Amino acid sequence: MAHRTLAFSTFGAVIKLGTALVFAGAMVSGCSENSSAQSVHAVGSSTVYPFAKVVAENFSRSNPDMPSPLIESTGTGNGIQLFCSGLGPNTPDMANASRRMKPSEFDACSANSVDEVIELQVGLDGIAFAAARGGIMLNLSPKTVYEALAERPYGKAQTAKTWADVDPALPADPILVYGPPSTSGTRDALKELVLEVGCASNPAMEALKESNPDEHRQICTEVRDDGAYVDQGEQDNLIVQKIIGNPRAVGVFGYSYMEENSDKVQGLPMDGVEPTYENISSFAYPGARAMYVYVKKAHMRAIPGLEDYMKEWVKSWGKTGPLARIGMVAMPESAMAANAAKVQSMTLLTRAELEAE
Repeated sequence: MAHRTLAFSTFGAVIKLGTALVFAGAMVSGCSENSSAQSVHAVGSSTVYPFAKVVAENFSRSNPDMPSPLIESTGTGNGIQLFCSGLGPNTPDMANASRRMKPSEFDACSANSVDEVIELQVGLDGIAFAAARGGIMLNLSPKTVYEALAERPYGKAQTAKTWADVDPALPADPILVYGPPSTSGTRDALKELVLEVGCASNPAMEALKESNPDEHRQICTEVRDDGAYVDQGEQDNLIVQKIIGNPRAVGVFGYSYMEENSDKVQGLPMDGVEPTYENISSFAYPGARAMYVYVKKAHMRAIPGLEDYMKEWVKSWGKTGPLARIGMVAMPESAMAANAAKVQSMTLLTRAELEAE
């Protein structure tokens, strides 16, 4: 981090006066000779990671005088926590996320002086349920997934051992699902897009949401821990390997990983809809979701390549661009234009935008 410390020392001390941050402009002797050593540092989602790496590689080819961005796969939750920990050389410049920042995370950022955040939606992905080619075939729904994976489905004891226990139309194979950990944005999206939707099929749960939101959240999103759901950490490729090794197992990961391994795995339909590019781009597939990157505007002056790296994202996310070629689902044209405009104007995210979602 020596080069980042030098870069940030050109800011001088960070002084908090009321709600404003004032960067004293004390110059450091010799910093101009070392300015090329500054590098972008991004942390976060394992799903966004391969796309961020491609953008970083293209950035390096376009900017040979700048060091390659450092991209780390920490999981969305951990990545945003690191991002929101403060300003300065020991904190990341960007967070990659496979779900949108939460209002509570925005508050944590603000409390640590990270109060100028730029949000970019960079593309779409899907939470794919998949099995090995030639392996188990299931026509799932949010309701069957919830009843199979919930710790206490509808507030009752979990008794399902096989898929047939959940739905007689499904095979009598043991429920075994390899998926992401609680720190993953994919897990968050699984809860929001699948488990909560399945839980809502019971009218009593909708009533509970009004009377006791905390209990509703626990009943509708807590995943069983008796071995039917196996947390594989932030390594989606490991989940792919696990289901390839066990044809009766199911994996949960981003669509891009399924696309990358389409010769080895097959997507499982949800409500009869296959997890395909077209079905995700139209949101016909229930597991479709947006992917984001978050940027500290305050780091722009210390990391000159940061703005150029953001512009590289804009150049890369088109339907025929390099990200689509490795599995990203492109956003609608209107969303591309809106997010490109954010880079141009450095539009800041507000808490009201997050609350409105």
